[in-house]
Amino acid sequence: MDYFSILQTQFGIPIWLIAIIFAWSFIWKLLALWKSAKKNNIVWFIVLAIVNTVGILEILYIYVFSEMKISKKKKSMKKKIPSKKIAKKK
Repeated sequence: MDYFSILQTQFGIPIWLIAIIFAWSFIWKLLALWKSAKKNNIVWFIVLAIVNTVGILEILYIYVFSEMKISKKKKSMKKKIPSKKIAKKK
């Protein structure tokens, strides 16, 4: 038996719709994994790699959660870096 015809008869979803959903999810997953790896967010990388939410969690990470981390890091970096004075040699 053909695996795709079994899916279509059991779930009542056309094959072309399954292909579109797969492509949609795959593209968003790749973008989110790339962005989390670039930002060294190991926990988010693992969660995004394991959990499949048809792109919903990936979109939220890209537009909401990753942006929240950037703003917090920028504020904390400004506080932590002291101004350095260069001593002049005589």
